[in-house]
Amino acid sequence: MVALVKCGDQLYPRIPTVAGTNNACGASLVKKDKPVTNAILPRVTRMIEIRHLRKEFDGNTVPLKDINVTINNGDVISIIGPSGTGKSTLLRCINMLTEPTSGQIIVDGQDITERGCNLNEVRKKMGMVFQSFNLFGHLTVIENIMNPQITLLGRSRQEAFDKAMYLLTQVGLATKVFSYPDELSGGQQQRIAIARTLAMDPDIILFDEPTSALDPSMIGEVQSVIKLLAKTGRTMMIVTHEMDFARKISNRVLFMSDGVIYEEGTPKQIFDHPKHELTRKFVQRLTTLSYKIDSTEFNFEAMNDELQGYGEKLLIEAERLTKLSLAIEEICINNIANYSDNPFIMVKIEYSEKQDTLYLSIKYKAEEYFDPKTSESKLFQLLLGEKTTTLKEKKLSDDPDGCLYQIDMSFKWEEEE
Repeated sequence: MVALVKCGDQLYPRIPTVAGTNNACGASLVKKDKPVTNAILPRVTRMIEIRHLRKEFDGNTVPLKDINVTINNGDVISIIGPSGTGKSTLLRCINMLTEPTSGQIIVDGQDITERGCNLNEVRKKMGMVFQSFNLFGHLTVIENIMNPQITLLGRSRQEAFDKAMYLLTQVGLATKVFSYPDELSGGQQQRIAIARTLAMDPDIILFDEPTSALDPSMIGEVQSVIKLLAKTGRTMMIVTHEMDFARKISNRVLFMSDGVIYEEGTPKQIFDHPKHELTRKFVQRLTTLSYKIDSTEFNFEAMNDELQGYGEKLLIEAERLTKLSLAIEEICINNIANYSDNPFIMVKIEYSEKQDTLYLSIKYKAEEYFDPKTSESKLFQLLLGEKTTTLKEKKLSDDPDGCLYQIDMSFKWEEEE
């Protein structure tokens, strides 16, 4: 009689496993500790140790100058920083897709930069998820996940199939087994790529900007899968520009700049209390939007598009963004710019996750002072009357931008009772 194994709601034939081994499909996303002998074994806490890592391209380009960092077993590390500072190069060096110029990379006690190191064996412990998915277009979804297991791990087709079906169920794509990559959305393709990586049972997973190639509407589905993985005890390193995601998923954050790790710490330390000015400016730039308005011809539609993307990255409700947009249009365009020959308006938008508050600051120089409470817009007056909206005004002196007046508003969110 053929034994069956359940993957999701389906039953599939299973080849019996050797006594004492785990079936590939039955393995959980949450890794279980391996049984140990009666001997007391020291626990290895350092999973990756990088010493004086340097990478040069053509002698002139040096994305990595001197990287020194220790990644502990089970760490979930987010790597942030401006473009071109070596973040992706660092990941590619860690799995030796890019060969370092000098320095050491020690993975689970083995220096993988040494000559004679069996990189194929090292890479069996280490999976990488790329921003461009890297799925084989001529293979179906199930084949993309099965083939590496068969080729590199020596699993039978049945074992590889069981494992693939289990993981597809976990990432919510069990119905796409026989689809081809070009028949899937970007978010679905990235989830398939993650399932393919997990099928190899890696101890370490490297994510190179896993959501950067996706439409904003698809980012959440991929982030949800990665958040689930962060709870499994695997060591993970994630290059990302999604600051809210990095804050929520990581236990440590590395800020890279100019080829070095400029600052590292907990998410709270890096995002709320950075030690260095360069870190503070970078974090603030990603959580703050600034605009200069000098006429009624200001491209308001482009600003709204940017606001939408800003809200999707920071998980701000569309309703709050609509209110903020209404305030900017009524104060800046319909009044200050409309009644001034030479308006100069500085708009700053900032979101505080800790206080769950969206802030709007407007500084301006104009012939006349505008009192927002005198607006003739009924919608704007209704907005001012809401208890979740605040308004403050003040005159400025010695403002570095030469502005004379400032209007500050805040928009909180209140759940319906």
